[in-house]
Amino acid sequence: MSSRFRAVKAYKNEAFLGSRDARVLRILSEYLEPETRFRELRIKDTIVMFGSARIPSRETAQAELAQVVASGADRARAEQRLKMSRYYEDTRELARRLTEWSKSLSGTDRRFVVCSGGGPGIMEAANRGASEAKGENVGLNISLPFEQNDNPYITRRLSFEFHYFFMRKFWFSYLAKAFVIMPGGFGTLDEFFEVVTLVQTLKIKKKVAIVLYGTEYWDKVL
Repeated sequence: MSSRFRAVKAYKNEAFLGSRDARVLRILSEYLEPETRFRELRIKDTIVMFGSARIPSRETAQAELAQVVASGADRARAEQRLKMSRYYEDTRELARRLTEWSKSLSGTDRRFVVCSGGGPGIMEAANRGASEAKGENVGLNISLPFEQNDNPYITRRLSFEFHYFFMRKFWFSYLAKAFVIMPGGFGTLDEFFEVVTLVQTLKIKKKVAIVLYGTEYWDKVL
């Protein structure tokens, strides 16, 4: 006699949940699951910091330059990375100061929480600065064909990984009271222009501060 068959419950059927037919469930999950965690951890609003994933810390950039000099290779790229590393350090310091200010507010230490895209570079610097101030901080990561792992400074329960860019962008905008836009590439520009478009068209009706940081860089780009 054959063993008894037991059907898989719909909500445990991974083949179905990953299918086109279940797309609406996946989208809804990327709304409801973060909402639940934000509510449980009393995160009411954020300061979002955008910027390049490729800008290194000053320490890393200095080590890279020393290695290039020792090898006798062309040092132009390493020198440029060292120059750009100032934005990593500025982001780190700004995030630290904002977090210290947030923690000083009466009644709560979970206001104006630093939030980044969760990856390396400027994103890491934002989470790192907040972590150094011993504050909660958020990382909204995205799954990409080339791996973008969570940086080690994100508050673990506030580390998220999204499949859908538009759901990630929703959470950037929904909780934000301010945006700080550091130098970056296509991703940073995409995020910046979407935010200003939403503000211009009154899809975002709340008052939000938008700061472009780095006059030397942005005067050449915009």
